[in-house]
Amino acid sequence: MSKRYVSIWFRHLRTDWFSILQPALKQFPLVLSSPDHGRMVITASNALAEAQGVFTGMVLADARVIVPGLHFLDDQPGIAATLLTKLAERFIVYTPWVSVDGSDGLILDATGCAHLWGGEKEYLTHINIRLKRLGYSVRIAMADTIGAAWAIARFGEPASIIEPGEQANALLSLPPAALRLQSDITERLEKLGLRQIRNFISMPRSALRRRFGEDLIHKLDQALGYEIEIREPVQPIQPYVERLPCLEPIVTATGIEIALERLLATLCNRLLQEEKGLRTCYFKCYRVDGNLQKLEIGTHRATHHATHLFKLFEPKLPSIEPDLGIELFVLEAPKTEELSPIQEKLWEGSCGLNDSGLLELMDRLANKIGTQGIRRFLPDEHHWPERSYRTALSLQEKLTTTWRTDKLRPMQLLARPEPIEVTAPIPDYPPMTFRYKNNLHTIKKADGPERIESEWWLEEGPLRDYYAVEDQDGQRYWLFRLGHFSEAKAHKWFIHGFFA
Repeated sequence: MSKRYVSIWFRHLRTDWFSILQPALKQFPLVLSSPDHGRMVITASNALAEAQGVFTGMVLADARVIVPGLHFLDDQPGIAATLLTKLAERFIVYTPWVSVDGSDGLILDATGCAHLWGGEKEYLTHINIRLKRLGYSVRIAMADTIGAAWAIARFGEPASIIEPGEQANALLSLPPAALRLQSDITERLEKLGLRQIRNFISMPRSALRRRFGEDLIHKLDQALGYEIEIREPVQPIQPYVERLPCLEPIVTATGIEIALERLLATLCNRLLQEEKGLRTCYFKCYRVDGNLQKLEIGTHRATHHATHLFKLFEPKLPSIEPDLGIELFVLEAPKTEELSPIQEKLWEGSCGLNDSGLLELMDRLANKIGTQGIRRFLPDEHHWPERSYRTALSLQEKLTTTWRTDKLRPMQLLARPEPIEVTAPIPDYPPMTFRYKNNLHTIKKADGPERIESEWWLEEGPLRDYYAVEDQDGQRYWLFRLGHFSEAKAHKWFIHGFFA
């Protein structure tokens, strides 16, 4: 398939933009001006002003003499680049590859895209109509090369479509300026009577290079397709992206769900064939008014399970506001990983942390409450209970030590022990009652004490005598007395955990 490019020339980009902001200006000749060496010089003009002889580069005072009713506004530096970038982002609807072309144009790589609109003619017509509705006056052309499309858009017939392989014939009648040459080269060509490309296209390359420099050969080869022209799109193309353009805008929730299902099926099938799985995924909805609606999901492990991914998106779909309609759906997987099939053991009931059901459950929970709401803890080699565990860096992190199972430990451990009021016999008996958060608990059963010494190599501190106790309601707690028993001082008691 040969490459096909579309060049869009915004003839009056900045004045059109001011007219969009102030519709009344469309009826008057309008120019933009900026100071230059103590004078106000015209930097842009609309079609009405040009029709009356006012052009870029003229002094504003002279132009007002020529056109007494001339409207003028101060130009805004950098506005052209901002406008073109925003327009390029909106034109992602027509192709994933859109590039800003100088200060007054866009380049679209339309390869394989036009058939979605019924053909190249309908493709250009749709683009032209949309830009006119937005308020911009443009000229459009399509060709095999960027250089040829640029030349025809500015110097050829409006909305021209150059058939594949015919760019050389289309360029013959155009002036040298159509090759995007520097002004001094163009002037030299015209002084020598070479006022059309046909006059020098067949000349020996060595003669052209010697007389006009390498730039002429370079631009000519680009326009003819002998040399590849590289441009940077406004949005880098991700390797795993699927697009679904709509001939009619989608406004219903059912239509959005169908679009997502189709994109997921296509993307996941591609990932399956390449033995990859996605970790993050974006669902983008481009509305007719240019607004972008975006949803994002993430997974704990690479996956290409379309049904599971749809369930992750499903709770977020109601947040999409179609408004006047969505004309393009895009599914993007910016982060992917290698994913080989896992051989499950027939004689085991589960695969532990690699169990697909567990991982999918965690994905659904994470997309509802956030990844920070799900944590995995690993044992750490410390005697002090609050230091005996740490948060895992990931779900797949391997154990470096084992959990201690020789001593009973509570299911819920407080981050910091909390003080309690205790009634206890002495010296080493468990407490009879304790008060925690204004609730009095009478102890019916108790085990202990279990003495845990302070880790002197980390910090100095008193020992702890722990008791596992059960109150009158059958609730079990983990309490400790701080320090050695002494009749001379009152002892501090703390609650440190809760058993199941």
